Amino acid sequence: MLHPERSSLLCRAWLAVTISILGSRPSDARDVPASRPNILLLMADDLGIGDVGCYGNTTIRTPNIDRLAQDGVRLTQHLAAASVCTPSRAAFLTGRYPLRSGMVSSDGSRVLQWAAVPGGLPANETTFAKILKDRGYATGLIGKWHLGLNCESSTDHCHHPLRHGFDHFYGMPFSMMGDCALWDISEKRAGLERTLHVAVQIAAGAALTLAAGKRTGLLPVSWAPVICSVIASTLLFISSHVLGVLIVRADCFLMRNHGLTEQPMNFSRTTSLMLTEVSSFIQRNKQGPFLLFVSFLHVHTPLITTENFRGRSRHGLYGDNVEEMDWMVGRILGVLEREGLTNRTLMYFTSDHGGSLEAQLGPHQYGGWNGIYKGGKGMGGWEGGIRVPGIFRWPGVLPAGREVHEPTSLMDVFPTVVRLGGGETPQDRVIDGRDLLPLLLGTARHSDHEFLMHYCEKFLHAARWHQRDRGAIWKVHYQTPVFHPEGAAACYGRGVCPCSGSGVTRHDPPLLYDLARDPSEARALTPDTEPAFHRVLARVARAVERHRRTLGPGVPLQLDGPRNTWRPWLQPCCGGLPGCGCSREGGGQ
Repeated sequence: MLHPERSSLLCRAWLAVTISILGSRPSDARDVPASRPNILLLMADDLGIGDVGCYGNTTIRTPNIDRLAQDGVRLTQHLAAASVCTPSRAAFLTGRYPLRSGMVSSDGSRVLQWAAVPGGLPANETTFAKILKDRGYATGLIGKWHLGLNCESSTDHCHHPLRHGFDHFYGMPFSMMGDCALWDISEKRAGLERTLHVAVQIAAGAALTLAAGKRTGLLPVSWAPVICSVIASTLLFISSHVLGVLIVRADCFLMRNHGLTEQPMNFSRTTSLMLTEVSSFIQRNKQGPFLLFVSFLHVHTPLITTENFRGRSRHGLYGDNVEEMDWMVGRILGVLEREGLTNRTLMYFTSDHGGSLEAQLGPHQYGGWNGIYKGGKGMGGWEGGIRVPGIFRWPGVLPAGREVHEPTSLMDVFPTVVRLGGGETPQDRVIDGRDLLPLLLGTARHSDHEFLMHYCEKFLHAARWHQRDRGAIWKVHYQTPVFHPEGAAACYGRGVCPCSGSGVTRHDPPLLYDLARDPSEARALTPDTEPAFHRVLARVARAVERHRRTLGPGVPLQLDGPRNTWRPWLQPCCGGLPGCGCSREGGGQ
């Protein structure tokens, strides 16, 4: 039996060798067999960077997320590739700007609008899950997907997580939304109801006009169009009153792999179901290696929060929901500790984009706080919509308490975990992410990102240049949303700010900021206040042009019109339409 001191020396020697190899050979993970850890990725939904203690919040309690930062590496300039869910998550999984995969829109749709639409992450896109699965990892996704489901039938599952490298899926194929709980804050129900009410009035008016014309003899028509108009107005009237219930059943359901398990969701047990599934996956695959992506339903509206956490925070229901999510992080950490997997697991925590400023009802705020950063969810260029938490922990390998003040991206997770898993990044396409390991380990001073582009739908809103020799981080805004009402800091009354048309201001010359001196983007620079003004704009313009040349031929936009319109034959349903409903936990595969 090894003497305890000798055992300790051997452990430290192994860690030293691991760090040495990782630092000296950043381009080849195949020579680092010890670097094949379990990989556990945690992503919040709509969390503001200012909502977390380790990023400056002193009133919302997030001790478990803060512990990850204390024990690991905290990124202070971590950026989403988009300011809304679907394109950001596509970029995260593929390491590519979402425009390259067509996971953007041009018509204002922004995200996938229904579960039963044919749009989604194309089959020819390669996710890090697919690469790690081929390298022998057990791969799982628990929680939100929101990257499509079916193409031609309700069971073809062409966009399903299992088609994109995951062995196991449990969660929502679509997304949590206010409409799932028939909230007053509505993503689509309220707008559709208004449209239906107008249609009812038109159909009823037509029926009355035709009936009166027929009775008086002023209109030489048969009774058939009168009857049809009456039937149409009646059906539209009924639809307008049951629409909310139909949306809940159409979009708010759970699946395990290919089978529906709960339609609609019973929110009183959703949190416990998710935690049970996480624990079960880890226990089944504890011999490793495994990749598990936990995509929280928290903290998106309607802020489903269990009774134990309601009323506990100082920030209403939103704060309660954040604190419950932090508790969930703690429970997941506890599973790793009980199974003896803490030191063998790389953990990562982030949010898909910034908090929603427009999630407001009367005096109550139901969206996140983005700290000192301007803007929020849906704003393609302003920092508040794209700057997110970024925390990595791997005890004994990554230095505890380290901070990285360099521009990094959610897209960087792709090459980082692929390398750690012993895989290779695809050579047949552009990968926009950069390997983070040198930065995390401290063997590199600077990020590999000299330039980063910031899109809103397919439109380039801003670009960032990290001028390393000067220590500047230039941000150039080509267009910005018009806030409403005038003088506000968001687009209140619109849900999210628009990306194009009359809802944006195009800047000529562009707005210029140095985030190193002005992270809040409060004071735009001018030729009078910045001598390098024109040189910076010219340098960034050249980088934008080079970037555009890498985009190649246009790909079909998955979030536009026909691909983002509800189709009844694509609707997953327990039983027949329209009364889809079941509760069969542990049900079909």
